[in-house]
Amino acid sequence: MSFSTYIAKRYLRSKSSNNAINFITYIAIVGIVLGSASLFVVLSGFAGLREFTLQYTTIIDPDLKAETTLGKSFILEPNSEAKLRTIAGIASYSKIVEERVIGSFDGKKQPLFIKGVDSNYTQVNKVDSILWQGSWLTNKTSQVVVGYGVSNSLNIGLLDYGKRITLLVPKPGKGQITSLEQAFNKVETVNVGVFTVNEKLDDNYIFSAIEVAQELLSFKDNQITNIEFKLKEGANEDEVKAQIQAVLGDNITLKNTQQLNDALNKMLNTENLMVYLLLTLVSIILIFNVIGSLIMMILDKKRTLTTLYSIGATLKDIRRIFFIQGAAMTIIGSLLGLFIGYLISLNQIYGPEFLKVYITPNLPYPLAIKFENMLLVFITITVLGIIASKIASARITKDMVKTG
Repeated sequence: MSFSTYIAKRYLRSKSSNNAINFITYIAIVGIVLGSASLFVVLSGFAGLREFTLQYTTIIDPDLKAETTLGKSFILEPNSEAKLRTIAGIASYSKIVEERVIGSFDGKKQPLFIKGVDSNYTQVNKVDSILWQGSWLTNKTSQVVVGYGVSNSLNIGLLDYGKRITLLVPKPGKGQITSLEQAFNKVETVNVGVFTVNEKLDDNYIFSAIEVAQELLSFKDNQITNIEFKLKEGANEDEVKAQIQAVLGDNITLKNTQQLNDALNKMLNTENLMVYLLLTLVSIILIFNVIGSLIMMILDKKRTLTTLYSIGATLKDIRRIFFIQGAAMTIIGSLLGLFIGYLISLNQIYGPEFLKVYITPNLPYPLAIKFENMLLVFITITVLGIIASKIASARITKDMVKTG
């Protein structure tokens, strides 16, 4: 153990004869503890909120989604489809036709998105987990499943064969329009279920069999807008993407689940960064207590420092004493704060119901304990404490230790 470390350790463990200095030191340590604990709890809160949000947003997102870069649809040739079946990493895939339409029911109209799916869709996505009422549609029928918001806005019931949902889309082509029938393609459908995922999907989407969507849009049998893939467990995503790209060609782009929610991820990351910077600013203010505490201790130990200098300690050694003391205070305080923050987070996740913080009467605020957040908080507080200790120890001058 070096001379500076030994003296710093003694100073850290001993109390000052001046109670005011002891009080200031305690305030500095408490500030570090509160700063690190609050920073960790808030970051854990945002991590939990992120997982909670993505859980409901990505519930029907595929592992990979293939879309065309030219126009809105593409032709999936039989030989290409046969090659897709041979890719080892693909567990299943579903052909999709997705487009904007006008939905009409009992005199009410609303713009919607139709998502025509084939028989494999239930293998790619867990549709049972999104169904709120009714059942999933039967393949190659005129049955549809509507979003909860669509059901409310158009007053659509279940299995009402007397009142069908009319879906309309403008016909492609040129020429003068003389009647409504000439202007729109339309199909009559019957609702068999209501799904709920999130507000965006619930208010705008309606699922149908792929044949219904193709008929409505005047598509060919093998004309689709995208393909959704489910990968086998343990499959290498990059390798599978490369194999799919080789089959479908350069005019097709592939996106994974994270890329499909790129805007949401960017928003959550930005919010997380802003809160981290704000709490770091608060921690900087709290760390100033360390500077004040060290300067007060330096003044209190002024005569002792003169004695140390007289027996051979250098100015660098004396400065290092208070630098080590401040750094040790910061490290101990940050570790203690992290432990307290960890206990608070554990309580929110696993603790008794009456000790949790709730968003709604039945929903506790989601938290997620991440090691990277622990490391981030420890590094942030420690670096700030080291900088504060360096600033405070630099206040010791040769004249101060000479004159006592």
